[in-house]
Amino acid sequence: MKKKNWQIKLGIFLMVLCIPFFLILPVIPFMELEAKTKITLSTISLIIGEVLFWGGGVLVGKELFIKYKSYFNPKNWFKKKQEDEQINK
Repeated sequence: MKKKNWQIKLGIFLMVLCIPFFLILPVIPFMELEAKTKITLSTISLIIGEVLFWGGGVLVGKELFIKYKSYFNPKNWFKKKQEDEQINK
């Protein structure tokens, strides 16, 4: 059970760690860098963010991954709790 517990914690940590890599993407075009550097930096940031997110998803398991993935979906940000409960029934 302890082995599973640290895997879940590490998976959640990786999923949270991916957020800054996605948040920096809209900022990169406004930096004073060469176009080639901007493209490279945004590509690297996107790849690292995706790898961290999906790697964390593998560690937490299918059930928890689906739950946390729904938190990152903007469509679900403003839904009320009652709507979520009705969907799950």
